[in-house]
Amino acid sequence: MTTDHYLSAEGPGASLAALPDLPASGGPSPALAALLARGALLAPLSGVTDLHMRRIARRLGATATVSEMVAAEDFARGTEEARLRAEGEGVLPHVVQLAGCDPHWMAQGARLAEANGADVIDVNMGCPAKAVTGGQAGSALMRDLDHAERLLAAVRAAVAVPVTVKMRLGWDDATRNAPDLARRAERLGYAAVTVHGRTRQQFYTGRADWAAIRAVARAVTIPVVANGDVASLEDARACLRESGADAVMIGRAAVGRPWLVGAVAAGLAGETPAAPDSGARAELAAEHYDGLLALYGTRMGVRHARKHLAAYADHAGGLSAPERARLVTTTDPDEASRLLRRAFEGSPARSAKQAARPEHRAA
Repeated sequence: MTTDHYLSAEGPGASLAALPDLPASGGPSPALAALLARGALLAPLSGVTDLHMRRIARRLGATATVSEMVAAEDFARGTEEARLRAEGEGVLPHVVQLAGCDPHWMAQGARLAEANGADVIDVNMGCPAKAVTGGQAGSALMRDLDHAERLLAAVRAAVAVPVTVKMRLGWDDATRNAPDLARRAERLGYAAVTVHGRTRQQFYTGRADWAAIRAVARAVTIPVVANGDVASLEDARACLRESGADAVMIGRAAVGRPWLVGAVAAGLAGETPAAPDSGARAELAAEHYDGLLALYGTRMGVRHARKHLAAYADHAGGLSAPERARLVTTTDPDEASRLLRRAFEGSPARSAKQAARPEHRAA
């Protein structure tokens, strides 16, 4: 697959294809800086930001989207699940996030992603999940910055496309070393860094500390993207003001609302955000559901879609409790589609309460 196969996506964020000064060797890039300037990106959400969610978000104006976390070794060895996670046809720019702790496999995964059409490789050094940190990957890499640097160097040397890294503030409050890790990444030629405003030990508790991201913004000259608890245009503006970052990344708040990222991007660009009406949202939710069935097959697709169906229904607010329960348990695609559409036809009165349900976790 090459970028020749990608569909163009219109919106307030320019595509990499429209920025000819992007250097083939990656590294600090005026083009990438222009792409990110006061933009809004869809965050990588493990098990959530599948190909079709990314297509919809990008088409509706997200500055860029990032694949869900892809295990580099599994991807390099040809695992089908990893391949599907890294799929990017119809998304431009196509950003693939890789996770791992072995420089060899991270480099191999990066080479394969680039060969399959990735425009940008993102290195995961922020995931707090025990299944990831237990293998010394994700945010566990922030406990050993020398090893983290070796991994970053291996990925940078493996590909010609720009490379970025996503991190947290640090492992815990005693080791908030994100500025140091960002400086190392910049020295190696990384094009941008994203910082989630929590430590690993905080997981998702409390509020993201946007002001703490400012230390990273001051430490490097490459673009910095701020992540964590951005759920509206007002949040995005406050986050940019407090963090000094160049752009924001939206994760959990976009589940069930993939149009949110584009609306925020439009607002940051000085345009009037235009959220789709109920009918358009129903069509987008149906498109997402049908796409998942096509991507994964009916048996896997029905199960993979349940988290999305629940989120769409919760934000729409038109289902009774028994109907919602049926929506997320049925194995009949026709029944699920019918209930999904009904969610957008019913009363929105329940939406505020239902939307408060816990959402999914970002990588």
